[in-house]
Order: sequence, then C-alpha cells, then structure tokens
Amino acid sequence: MSKLVEGLYYSKSHEWVKPLEDDVVLIGITDFAQSELGDVVFVDLPEVGNTISQEDEFGAVESVKAASDLIAPVTGEILEVNEELVGEPELLNKDPYENWLLKVKLENPDELGNLLNSEEYAEFIK
Repeated sequence: MSKLVEGLYYSKSHEWVKPLEDDVVLIGITDFAQSELGDVVFVDLPEVGNTISQEDEFGAVESVKAASDLIAPVTGEILEVNEELVGEPELLNKDPYENWLLKVKLENPDELGNLLNSEEYAEFIK
C-alpha cells in the first residue's frame, strides 16, 4: 500500500498539492508514482517565473524503468523550484512528500476542488 498524507490534494496523474498560505502551494509526486517509476535518476523542472496550467505537462521524471511526464495539478506562477532534486533526484524515492518539486502561486484557488482528497486518491490507485 502506498503512503498517503492527510491534508494534501491529489491528481489522477499522481501529483500532490500542499496548500501553504496566501494561495501558495507545494507540488510533488506521490508515493505511488515513485514506487511505480522505480529508482529516479533525473528530474526535469521548469524555470522560476514560468506559468503552469492545470492539466498541462510541466516537466518529467526519469527512472531506470521509465520516463513520466509531470502534469500540473493547478494553474499558477512558479515561485521556486526544488534545486536539490536536480543534483539528487533519488530523494524522490526516499520521501516523495518531503521532497517537493515546485512552489507555485495559485492563479485560481478554486482549482483545488478538481483534485482528490487522500481517501478518494487511495480508492483511485487500488
């Protein structure tokens, strides 16, 4: 069973969203995603200042088994990129909830309503 964290929002493309404050969120990949990928060897992330749009591709994660596109769970401006993952992509395998990908200022906070809660996501990945 994959680890889930209460209080996060989950997308069907296996990204999570953690609300911070002032409509700022962290985005990462789920434990289910990293376990399906296997050993992560490369993370391709967008530039700070770029805008991501809900349901659009914003980067990729590559493992020894496969490459997987990252799909934006929300729309907003990228405030920060987790640079640590560029040098140590395997951190995603160690703890995908501690090792976020992006910090984003939401354009439309109502988009969070399009995502799943932990119970719904658990049902989705069964």
